[in-house]
Amino acid sequence: MGVEVVTKEDLQIFRMQLLDDLKRMFPIQVQKNEPQEWIKSNEARKILKASPGTMQNLKISGKLNPIKISGSWRYNLAEINALFKSGK
Repeated sequence: MGVEVVTKEDLQIFRMQLLDDLKRMFPIQVQKNEPQEWIKSNEARKILKASPGTMQNLKISGKLNPIKISGSWRYNLAEINALFKSGK
């Protein structure tokens, strides 16, 4: 069994190739015009003047599409504002 030496340069080349492969496999779509801001449930409730039950109903009906981050629901501020403006 022969011994092969891996240099820092070899690892750097491997890293760059791996990153290039991942970028091709998972293209990132960046929205430059409108950055998304996510707010907590209590902030969303204040904007909409809604109870926790109403927020749950909005989530179930698909009118709001929150994401769960570190155990708490976050709502897209643009979605909240659009819902508020529509008055529904």
